[in-house]
Amino acid sequence: MTNETQDKLGRDAARLATRITPERDLWPDIEAAIDAADAPRVRGFMPYLAQAAAVVLLVGASSGITYLAMKPGADVSPVATNGGLNVEAASWGGGYPMSSDYTLAREGLKAQLAIELERLSPEARADVEHNLTVIRNAIAEINAALEQEPDNVLLQDLLLNSYREELAVMRKINGLTQSVMSRNDI
Repeated sequence: MTNETQDKLGRDAARLATRITPERDLWPDIEAAIDAADAPRVRGFMPYLAQAAAVVLLVGASSGITYLAMKPGADVSPVATNGGLNVEAASWGGGYPMSSDYTLAREGLKAQLAIELERLSPEARADVEHNLTVIRNAIAEINAALEQEPDNVLLQDLLLNSYREELAVMRKINGLTQSVMSRNDI
């Protein structure tokens, strides 16, 4: 910056007013705003009514869905498969049926498992059948225990994990035989 520019800026700054007075007294408006902020707010009864209605609706809806989901009506008698293994119908303890999606997936895997077991060696087939028998016996025992204690969360968790393990074994066997049969690098 040059000296001439600095001098001009200094002159312009010197002409500025050093004190500005407001056109009117602002304090009464400021004081009223502070008082209004400190005043307790009057709330209506309506928000509480809306919250209570929402709670009642939520509890009612979840109870209705739980009732429909837990309705008894499935036959859990043992069924024989083509592989010679006794399989109990999938249920959620005490005869409550599993979801239709799970049942369809399980039935599809069971049908494919019978075919895939034929492709295995006799020793491998015996091992797989033994493992599935152990899992299915555990499922039957847990279901029986759940009939005595239907609200036992630990038993429910064990049952769910046993069903998952059964599906995992069936998927692994189906995937194993598929990958062995499709290998072309041998």
